Amino acid sequence: MGDMANSSIEFHLKPQQQREAPHAGGFGCTLAELRTLMELRGAEALQKIQEAYGDISGLCRRLKTSPTEGLADNTNDLEKRRQIYGQNFIPPKQPKTFLQLVWEALQDVTLIILEVAAIVSLGLSFYAPPGEESEACGNVSGGAEDEGEAEAGWIEGAAILLSVICVVLVTAFNDWSKEKQFRGLQSRIEQEQKFTVIRNGQLLQVPVAALVVGDIAQVKYGDLLPADGVLIQGNDLKIDESSLTGESDHVRKSADKDPMLLSGTHVMEGSGRMVVTAVGVNSQTGIIFTLLGAGGEEEERKDKKAKKQDGAVAMEMQPLKSAEGGEMEERERRKASVPKKEKSVLQGKLTKLAVQIGKAGLVMSAITVIILVLYFVIETFVADGRAWLAECTPVYVQYFVKFFIIGVTVLVVAVPEGLPLAVTISLAYSVKKMMKDNNLVRHLDACETMGNATAICSDKTGTLTTNRMTVVQSYLGDTHYKEIPAPSALTPKILDLLVHAISINSAYTTKILPPEKEGALPRQVGNKTECALLGFVLDLKRDFQPVRQQLPEDKLHKVYTFNSVRKSMSTAIRTPDGGFRLFSKGASEILLKKCTNILNSNGELRGFRPRDRDDMVKKIIEPMACDGLRTICIAYRDFPAGQEPDWDNENEVVGDLTCIAVVGIEDPVRPEVPEAIRKCQRAGITVRMVTGDNINTARAIAAKCGILQPGEDFLCLEGREFNRRIRNEKGEIEQERLDKVWPKLRVLARSSPTDKHTLVKGIIDSTTGEQRQVVAVTGDGTNDGPALKKADVGFAMGIAGTDVAKEASDIILTDDNFTSIVKAVMWGRNVYDSISKFLQFQLTVNVVAVIVAFTGACITQDSPLKAVQMLWVNLIMDTFASLALATEPPTESLLLRKPYGRDKPLISRTMMKNILGHAVYQLTVIFTLLFVGELFFDIDSGRNAPLHSPPSEHYTIIFNTFVMMQLFNEINARKIHGERNVFDGIFGNPIFCTIVLGTFGIQIVIVQFGGKPFSCSPLSTEQWLWCLFVGVGELVWGQVIATIPTSQLKCLKEAGHGPGKDDMADEELAEGEEEIDHAERELRRGQVLWFRGLNRIQTQMEVVSTFKRSGSFQGAVRRRSSVLSQLHDVTNLSTPTHLILSAAHPASAAGNPGGESIP
Repeated sequence: MGDMANSSIEFHLKPQQQREAPHAGGFGCTLAELRTLMELRGAEALQKIQEAYGDISGLCRRLKTSPTEGLADNTNDLEKRRQIYGQNFIPPKQPKTFLQLVWEALQDVTLIILEVAAIVSLGLSFYAPPGEESEACGNVSGGAEDEGEAEAGWIEGAAILLSVICVVLVTAFNDWSKEKQFRGLQSRIEQEQKFTVIRNGQLLQVPVAALVVGDIAQVKYGDLLPADGVLIQGNDLKIDESSLTGESDHVRKSADKDPMLLSGTHVMEGSGRMVVTAVGVNSQTGIIFTLLGAGGEEEERKDKKAKKQDGAVAMEMQPLKSAEGGEMEERERRKASVPKKEKSVLQGKLTKLAVQIGKAGLVMSAITVIILVLYFVIETFVADGRAWLAECTPVYVQYFVKFFIIGVTVLVVAVPEGLPLAVTISLAYSVKKMMKDNNLVRHLDACETMGNATAICSDKTGTLTTNRMTVVQSYLGDTHYKEIPAPSALTPKILDLLVHAISINSAYTTKILPPEKEGALPRQVGNKTECALLGFVLDLKRDFQPVRQQLPEDKLHKVYTFNSVRKSMSTAIRTPDGGFRLFSKGASEILLKKCTNILNSNGELRGFRPRDRDDMVKKIIEPMACDGLRTICIAYRDFPAGQEPDWDNENEVVGDLTCIAVVGIEDPVRPEVPEAIRKCQRAGITVRMVTGDNINTARAIAAKCGILQPGEDFLCLEGREFNRRIRNEKGEIEQERLDKVWPKLRVLARSSPTDKHTLVKGIIDSTTGEQRQVVAVTGDGTNDGPALKKADVGFAMGIAGTDVAKEASDIILTDDNFTSIVKAVMWGRNVYDSISKFLQFQLTVNVVAVIVAFTGACITQDSPLKAVQMLWVNLIMDTFASLALATEPPTESLLLRKPYGRDKPLISRTMMKNILGHAVYQLTVIFTLLFVGELFFDIDSGRNAPLHSPPSEHYTIIFNTFVMMQLFNEINARKIHGERNVFDGIFGNPIFCTIVLGTFGIQIVIVQFGGKPFSCSPLSTEQWLWCLFVGVGELVWGQVIATIPTSQLKCLKEAGHGPGKDDMADEELAEGEEEIDHAERELRRGQVLWFRGLNRIQTQMEVVSTFKRSGSFQGAVRRRSSVLSQLHDVTNLSTPTHLILSAAHPASAAGNPGGESIP
């Protein structure tokens, strides 16, 4: 952060030096001059430019650039500009250092408890009580003090500390690598962003970071401006400056009224050329970022102070705000700061599970400690009738510390340390692999949400079709040509008009370039529909380039650019006789309504009445549309000399037209799309097509893709009809009406951007089905932004997409292809399954370990599994298992089931059966070994051993058997839907094999050479074989469990549901606000703090089910929800770091720039 502040200071120093040497570097403007110029707007700015430079071309001369040719592309000049005016790069905020992350990991409450326990235990082990009175303290320490054993007391404490250090380092390293990955992803996205500049008179695409002051940049509809500049020439340019000014109205820009273009703003309409005047930290966005950078730290300090105040005060104060004003501001502020929708499905479920398990773990550990203490006190002071003697206190305290450590151990085992790890690894691994499948994931949780998708609203052009448009039919001079006509068949007048109308009335940036390779197709650059028309000109053996050279862009008198409302584009030029000619092109049914004449076969005008129009629609346009062609009408109008029309009255100007031609443009369906859509439908996902095309074209393409199946009952609506059906008399949208329409709707044609947003919002908010819909949307245009943002997962097109669309999306399809969406579904489901697999394995370990520690402690005064052994089982098995199970590659079979939906529990009945089934087996084995193991193996019993006794073979066998059973159960955990073959595809996952073998190797080392720190004593080969035999029994037992039909086990409860139906009601808070899961509120209140980043999730399934039954917690929460929803402190969910809960450290997230902490 310091760097940012410094960098801006360096830039400020330079102008000072430049002033002494007049205009250093030979440029006619200093950096400071340009900075002050860019702070002006409108008339002031124009006045300043006129005073200082004469006009805009004067400014270009001072910057040594040409408004038409651009900069000479020579590296020395570009480098010099970078040195003087800075480069177009805003240094990012400093990432957290490894030590900061270590410190954050140490804040975890469970670890703090362990550290305290370990330190107390260490302290006490070094304190030797006076020996002679030790008899008086009773037999509590009976025979414990062999020579050398007394000194060994410190080992347990040290080992616990060591394992805590291990956990912390692993956690910190994970967070660090995650942060690094995220930054890598960000920089990839940044590098991929290119901008069009003119250098040496050539149009070039350069990376945004390579822009320099003095570059001439082409701006067009949908661009996100990467630097500040002054407009040289513009056509109907409108800019959305809300990101800088907060004003939502689009601002008109023109070279003679308001030429100032600012970085970070969006071009909503039109096109133009600008000269770049400020880049990087000196641009308007850069200045704001620099202020944020410098201000961020002070804010953080202030925040920390403010957050210390009691939450109650804030609660009292909140409702006092003026009812409307305050809340509106609040809402606006929230809208600005809420980056993405509510928590993802998985997050909600994990959060809920976390709370359930957490409480269970706490209860268990508390009971363990209480029972141990009571048992000891009663036995010592009541049964043996001893008095508490002062000198015996240290001995007793040592016992209490031991009980406390056992209690903490139970808690530690209850917390699946590996779960946050499993989620992170699984997501990070998927994101990396999805990159190869052409999915660039911008928000990590989108990856998993996609697995739950139930509906996809897809754009037609470019996603379902190839977006390589060609004119295949045309209607010219009273004739309908089914293929391209021969130029000789057309009257020269018609041909000439057509060529001019197409060449001039299209963006000059749209071109057709020769193919890159021999035999390839010509390259289409720019708007694809215009490319098709230009291709038509070339097919008619004419060329558009000479026409454009004759009439360069700045000679065009007036341009009405294409936008989603007009659905047409018109350009006016001056004719040699002093009049004007207007060329127009657009959707045929819209433009034909404005035509009053048409050219006949001789090129003469003939009247075109409404009746003729209906005729034409029936005979020409509908047949074309039914072949899946998009129909475009090309028309013109002449204005006589002497009377200039009022160009601002667009309806007046673009009317009374003469139709030259109607062309049918084909955009072939991508060959792989029908198969991909079939896969989606088989996977239970409804695909809907939303397009701006006419309804017949849309229906024809939908049938080709397989979206419409013959004989199905479905709806194809036009935008107008759709709106008529869903709005009431007052014109307001009603959810009930929408619910009647969307389930059957498959094609929405001639739709406006708001229609798309309405549909997506309507489907998401609908409560008709048995589960809430999860909607994915694809879009490429600026107008798709709102729908992409509203959807659960927004896909933007990487090739055809505008920057605005990419900005609003969660995943960018780098190949613009629908099949990549299917891949995303597969990966999403795989993430979900990986986490379920991990949970199944993890919870079995935890259930068994908790019960063993608990009962063992209560019956034998000492847990058969020691704290350090528990930590090894917990940390290593967890971490490794999460790696092993989270990296299972996806299979096609994932697409054969229906989506899980929002309310399906994380832990299904089958999984619960597996967890409890395996737990029964493992507990039976362990308790058998614990109570009769010494007879079976003919060894000394390890039960009731004194305080510092050496490790017994008996307990080592129990520990070893436990680990062996986990290892083999890990193989069972690979399947969660009750499949028989658990080895299926195991060699396809080398990580899994390595980990299982690796864990086995380390276990041998621990048992044979672990000694005192691990409380292990070496075992003989025979004992090892028995341990292994019992372990392999797990696989056999797994088959037994698989034979029991789940449907018979009605008693099993599921766990980890999504937010229930009744919780959904208060989710519909103000639109655009984040929904707060009740469980998360509980956590925010600091009741359950021991979750870090993705908060550890605790377990003990039996107790959990009782929590599930008690609805009191839900009810209490619901009563508080209304107050809390106002207090909701928005946290940024756009980053992977705290996908589930921001309870402990939202500040650790890359996406939380302020780094504030949450009350």
